[in-house]
Amino acid sequence: MNQNSPTDYNFRFKDGLIGAQMLFVAFGALVLVPLLTGLNANVALFTAGAGTLLFQIITRGKVPVFLASSFAFIAPIIYGVQQWGIPGTMCGLAAAGVLYVILSLIIRTFGSDILHKVLPPVVTGPVIMVIGLVLAPVAVHMASGRTGDGSAWLVPETTAFIIAGVSLAVTILVSLLGRGLFKLIPILCGIAAGYLTSIVLDMAGISAAVQGAFNPGDLQNWTAPTLVSMQSVATAPWFAMPDFTFPTWNLEAILFIVPVAIAPAIEHFGDVLAIGNITGKDYVDEPGIQNTMLGDGVATSLAAFLGGPPNTTYSEVSGAVALTRSFNPAIMTWAAIAAILLAFIGKLGGFLNTIPVPVMGGIMVLLFGAITVIGINTLVRAGADLMEPRNLAIVAIILVFGIGGMNFDLAVVKLGGIGLAGIVGVVLNLILPKGNGAS
Repeated sequence: MNQNSPTDYNFRFKDGLIGAQMLFVAFGALVLVPLLTGLNANVALFTAGAGTLLFQIITRGKVPVFLASSFAFIAPIIYGVQQWGIPGTMCGLAAAGVLYVILSLIIRTFGSDILHKVLPPVVTGPVIMVIGLVLAPVAVHMASGRTGDGSAWLVPETTAFIIAGVSLAVTILVSLLGRGLFKLIPILCGIAAGYLTSIVLDMAGISAAVQGAFNPGDLQNWTAPTLVSMQSVATAPWFAMPDFTFPTWNLEAILFIVPVAIAPAIEHFGDVLAIGNITGKDYVDEPGIQNTMLGDGVATSLAAFLGGPPNTTYSEVSGAVALTRSFNPAIMTWAAIAAILLAFIGKLGGFLNTIPVPVMGGIMVLLFGAITVIGINTLVRAGADLMEPRNLAIVAIILVFGIGGMNFDLAVVKLGGIGLAGIVGVVLNLILPKGNGAS
């Protein structure tokens, strides 16, 4: 059988090399989520690999996709870690995976059309917009050289703007002008450019200090560079067990985070259709959207039970599949194995922790804006008349509740933010009567 056949699951040495390349394509986005949210990057690598393998088992090795850190959960993870710590947040993320499983059972019973009735674009679109917009202040703070909450300065503002500007500009230029493999890794290129800029600025500081040291009295003013410190790399072991964190029960985290899974669950359909268009296979029919959704949900819960971010199918990797015409799902097995092996390299995690805050901030400015645009595009593509009273009410309330930080204290549990916005959107869609222009 031809190597490029999607149904050929034979292992080859060449597939291993291509699989490593697929991981390289996903690497920048994969580690970006834990770096932004305070989770462990090595754990994220492990759970991405393990989740992909589990997905392949559930889908019988028929779909050439790679699962890794989902951007949709960045905001709730940041909030959750601050409110309940990592273990409590993991409880909510594990429950989000369970929602995927429940949706897969609903699809298996009633067909996929039921989800479009319960979760139309008029609900999912504004929820996605909220996910991006509530993170805007975090992006600005970090691009300015502050901590994510803006409480402390980490890098001088002018220096931070230079670094963040380079990261942002390179990411945009690579996404617009990149060719071949480079077009698939704009985030990785932006991080690399910002990191190199930080090193150059550090070196410039050293040069100035050394030059000034020859003048009497100037030596005492010399200080070591602070943008990039390799201390964490030096102290990290070469090989180490990933720092797994197990969830603890937290009902408030569940009610806050589970509604966020509504948007990426719907996007899952688009991802499966996209890879099907690339390979020429109908994965909605075989292995079935109910099984791909189940695989995504189980992979997400597995990740949360180990302290990793939720998993989702990566469009970057799907793009790499289209570019290389490598349709064999076994390639993703090699990518998953490579991710798991990298997770045990302690110095890799130490190196990732040396990336300066403004580098991440520059990427976040584009990333969180892009998430918002995806939400807007969801409404545009659906052709929803937003001035129709029903649609106007649903979208308006979701946006104000989510961005404004509305919260309800129900004594037993507290609902607020994105989670509350998602729940209210679903309820309004179910109870409000439809007019002629409603979607």
